[in-house]
Amino acid sequence: MPVIIHTYPCLSDNYGYLLHDQATGATAAIDAPDKNAMLEALELRGWNLTDIFVTHHHFDHTDAIVPLKKQFDIKVSGPAAEADKIAGLDVKLSDNDTVELGQTQLKVIATPGHTLGHICFFDSDNKNLFSGDALFSLGCGRMFEGTPGPMWDGLKRLRELPDETLVHCGHEYSAANAAFALSIDPRNNALTTRAQNITLLRRNHQATVPFVLGEDKRANPFLRADKPDIAQAMHLMGAAPQTIFAAVRKAKDDF
Repeated sequence: MPVIIHTYPCLSDNYGYLLHDQATGATAAIDAPDKNAMLEALELRGWNLTDIFVTHHHFDHTDAIVPLKKQFDIKVSGPAAEADKIAGLDVKLSDNDTVELGQTQLKVIATPGHTLGHICFFDSDNKNLFSGDALFSLGCGRMFEGTPGPMWDGLKRLRELPDETLVHCGHEYSAANAAFALSIDPRNNALTTRAQNITLLRRNHQATVPFVLGEDKRANPFLRADKPDIAQAMHLMGAAPQTIFAAVRKAKDDF
């Protein structure tokens, strides 16, 4: 039985997600950025929170965990590598672990880079990826803690997921990401089309998330660091993909 996903905006540009297992009524939050916004979403749906699945330790993904634990009987699961930085964590998760929400299973995929212990959650049955701040529409997270090689490897693992996968990321960054991507890859027709669609959505105050992974594979320069046109744009023909990825990330940081 398919799960129901409820997306709610919060803070300045975050997205929070409620994942509801229809068979059992179990409901998980993907990250916990804002208590009040989450409570409003739960009340709107009439759901009872049972779990929180955490992608990484940054405050805009974890601030509501402790207040919510005081109000609900919930289990909080998140990255083992960041357990000392996440208050209220009950279950420590590592790469390739599985978390269960009723009859729904999500695989843990390690994606270090934005933070050293960052993880994503993939529901293979329903083709939903919750990517936190590892992968954005036409972008990726700023490399605050990690190094280019492991971060590139993590993004390649996400790139290997099915094209029809819907990606639910942590922020509404699509317009800014599109502007940067076009600055280095202006002749990419798939990118141009995506950028136009993003412009229309944002003009109408609509979300650009979730997005289709297959479309992002063709348009996102961070997922194409092993392609000749991105190497040429970075003036790094013949360089290793992780070197090109690092150059693209640095260019975005300075954009």
